[in-house]
Amino acid sequence: MLHDDDLPMTSDAPLLGIDLTAHDLYRGGFPHELFRELRDEHPVWRHPRTELSRSPDGIEFWAVLGHPELQAVARDWRTFSSLDGPSISPNDERQRGHTIVSMDPPTHTRMRKLISAGFTPRMIRRLDERIESRTTAVLDAAAEAGTCNFVHDVAYQLPMHIIGDIIGIPEEDRADVFGWTEAIMAAPDPEAGISDEARFDAGMRLDRYARALGDDKRRHPVDDVWSILTTAEIEGDDGEPWRLTTSELDQFFSILAVAGSETTRSVISGGLLAFQEHPDQWQRLLADPSLLSTTVEELLRWASPVACFARTATRDVELDGQHVAARDRVSLWFPAANRDPRVFDRPDEFDINRDPNPQVSFGGGGSHFCLGAHLARNEIRTMFQELLTRFPDVEIIGAPSYLVSAPEQAIAVSLSDLPVRLAP
Repeated sequence: MLHDDDLPMTSDAPLLGIDLTAHDLYRGGFPHELFRELRDEHPVWRHPRTELSRSPDGIEFWAVLGHPELQAVARDWRTFSSLDGPSISPNDERQRGHTIVSMDPPTHTRMRKLISAGFTPRMIRRLDERIESRTTAVLDAAAEAGTCNFVHDVAYQLPMHIIGDIIGIPEEDRADVFGWTEAIMAAPDPEAGISDEARFDAGMRLDRYARALGDDKRRHPVDDVWSILTTAEIEGDDGEPWRLTTSELDQFFSILAVAGSETTRSVISGGLLAFQEHPDQWQRLLADPSLLSTTVEELLRWASPVACFARTATRDVELDGQHVAARDRVSLWFPAANRDPRVFDRPDEFDINRDPNPQVSFGGGGSHFCLGAHLARNEIRTMFQELLTRFPDVEIIGAPSYLVSAPEQAIAVSLSDLPVRLAP
């Protein structure tokens, strides 16, 4: 476990003169101009000591802004461990390795195999069909109102309902589950007005619901992914069967509900805003819907729904000429890497025909590549296909606003309000 008092400071390391965790940096979205200036000067910086909610005494860490450097860290789990969790502040000892996002192989590999057991080809086909029907239903409801907050009423509803379908959440329970999830995500933003008590209460309610639902699936399994996961098992290296524990399944529920919904929501809502700011690209897509595949990749690059993930160095290592010491925290900044001019031609231009497009929004490769990448891509593609067909004149009618949790939380910056008019 990383103790920040023990962090060695390399005397000649480039030291940032700005706090990348400050909320105010992100009120208008990601500060891409700042990222560009920093990244072009040094792909890897040493971040000065900063106080965070989970590190009240302050913590220092490395900030990786370059694309090749980020991929090098993401793909080398032996040197850059996930055991301390994805947040800049490391988990305490009791939480190390307890969830899929805070595991290293071989435990992480076994966990992925177990979870993948629930996503059989038949289940994936069924979910793909659900994405189509859910998209239609969500847009029907929004169109009936005429005007809506696109983030909450459209972009958030689709991924949350798909997660509800995966887990098997009854329709009558979904409003509560969605509400608890929103409270948990919004609470770190000081302007959201959600108290620590309210956030704790939402977390407790979500945890209790996850436990009760898992217990019910074990007693009364049905034909859904969650029922499969309650009983799935694989053979371990020692030949013994290995299954998800009750705690592991509960924690995966929370990860799905929070991370699985917010990331896709951010790409869908951020994508619509990108098209409104680049109307020539919308017209281009209207004229040639076959560009949807490359469009999805560009939306993922442009919106970059995950701000940063962190790792802990397990040994002394050199990264971009900087000496990273064992036990240093190393943070990966995906929005900055997704606009690295060493990798992307015209990186600050929104181009739906961009190909190749090695965006790193799903993690940059390696063992922690996003399990839900297929579903996320399909949800984004289906939503914009429906918008193109049914609402080609969709119009943003008000100023956007952002939810800013700041990078203490991986999903740190996302649209919260985007007023639109949907005219068939």
